[in-house]
Amino acid sequence: MASIIHPLLSLLASCSRQELAGQVRYLKAENRILRSKLPKRLELSNHERQILVRHGKRLGPRIKELISIVSYSTFRRWVRQVEDGPTQRPVPTRKPGRPRLNEDLATLIIRIRKESGWGYTKIVQTVRGLGHTVSRQTVKNILVQAGLGPEPHDHPDTWSDFLKRHAATLWQCDFACKRKWTIKGMVDLYFLVFIHVGTRRIWVSPCTSHPDSHWTAQQAEAFQLHLHENELICDLLMRDNDKKYNKEFDEVFESTGDVKRITPISPNLQAHVERVIQTLKHEVLNGFCIVSNQHLDVILSTAADWYNHRRGHTAREHLPPVRDDDPPKAVDVTLHKVVCLQELGGMLKSYRRAAA
Repeated sequence: MASIIHPLLSLLASCSRQELAGQVRYLKAENRILRSKLPKRLELSNHERQILVRHGKRLGPRIKELISIVSYSTFRRWVRQVEDGPTQRPVPTRKPGRPRLNEDLATLIIRIRKESGWGYTKIVQTVRGLGHTVSRQTVKNILVQAGLGPEPHDHPDTWSDFLKRHAATLWQCDFACKRKWTIKGMVDLYFLVFIHVGTRRIWVSPCTSHPDSHWTAQQAEAFQLHLHENELICDLLMRDNDKKYNKEFDEVFESTGDVKRITPISPNLQAHVERVIQTLKHEVLNGFCIVSNQHLDVILSTAADWYNHRRGHTAREHLPPVRDDDPPKAVDVTLHKVVCLQELGGMLKSYRRAAA
């Protein structure tokens, strides 16, 4: 009896599996057709995901052959979320999007570009050295928006800047003379004139009738003392080949800088100091007859102070060589009295606001 019933049950089970397999094939074909009619991405609610997870977990790895609404990796992620419980997303610490750049930092970037003419990368390095982090593209966007983008042959250096940079390191010196009236006749008095090419500031030494090596070295030391008292620097001193200069004179300047001797018979290389000597002679010394060394020293000292602090100079925007960086305040001539300051018996004149 058992031998008859067992084959019959096996036949019924086989028919049932074939019928179920046919149904599954039909449902998969129908699901593919329906899926092709829908959008590529379907948004499912949490409840719908839980239903799919609940039924799909029972099938195990066989779900790979059936699932079509999402990928198998997405289904496995759903399963892990259900098993591990809901996860709470971290609260964002800042607003979405790129953070806004500080306006002061943008102004600084524009200022660096105008003052230095540097490129984007060097500006980034400079800002980074100031403790701020900014990308090269951000610097580019700021400068292009400000109309400071790169241009053909754009170079920060100009010929004018080149000349000013070198003039700031140069001093020139030269001998000048003025005749003294004596009972025995005319005697030449010599004095040294130094000029800073950048600022046109001058220093004039006391005079002597015998400019020997000892006197020349003394004037070099006195000039160095003047530089120290006024916090000035002499990196390079240009002089001619006059025999009155000696080794001791050069050694004084070589201790802190260098001495440059110009080529012989080239006064044009000493144009600045030659011009200031001409100014002193035409505007001051030609109006006096010198009778003693002390007389000439007083005149030269007053003339040097006038030249540095009260005489306008074309290369200094028609203002004195020694002055504040800020332009002078305008004097209201209707409210304040302007007086004329006269020096050396009226030979030198300058104007200023009267003291209150």
